[in-house]
Amino acid sequence: MKVIASSIRKGNIIEQDGKLYVVLTAENIHPGKGTPVSQIEMRRIGDGVKISERYKTTDQVEKATVEDHNFNYLYEDADGFHFMNNENYDQVQVSKEIVGSAAPYLQENMTVKLSLHDLNPVSITLPQRATLEVVETEPVTKGQTASSSYKPAILSNGVRTNVPPHIGTGTRIVVMTEDGSYVERAKD
Repeated sequence: MKVIASSIRKGNIIEQDGKLYVVLTAENIHPGKGTPVSQIEMRRIGDGVKISERYKTTDQVEKATVEDHNFNYLYEDADGFHFMNNENYDQVQVSKEIVGSAAPYLQENMTVKLSLHDLNPVSITLPQRATLEVVETEPVTKGQTASSSYKPAILSNGVRTNVPPHIGTGTRIVVMTEDGSYVERAKD
């Protein structure tokens, strides 16, 4: 389906020259003089090559028809990541290129949204937040209550992030899956 370039958003799937691309960033630029343009950075789904395109905001872009379905994450092996459809219990394998930077946040039985194009997975959307355990950080500093400084920590998935001074090793915390930033202490 054809849409104007200015309506393209992060996560959309675009078809260009017979190939599928997932949009990584989409920015509308309105210079003081001249024509407004849409700067779109995208990754080719077949081989992971990143490209950057610039369109006039009124240009037509072919948006691929995709269906979003909820899947449960099962496991990872040498072939990729395996998910199960919640509705019909079909299993699907997703390549490591498609999962990309989301891989460390996948947890067993986590519900994710997979976008399918002709029954082939083309992109994955994780829940906004994930609960993980701090496996390594500096010791808790006593009496430091009103400090705005954060200290480095390593989470159970191997990701490095910054946490408030009162968070110690073994504490379960909630982080944003998009960038790994600290949100709050887990309430469990």
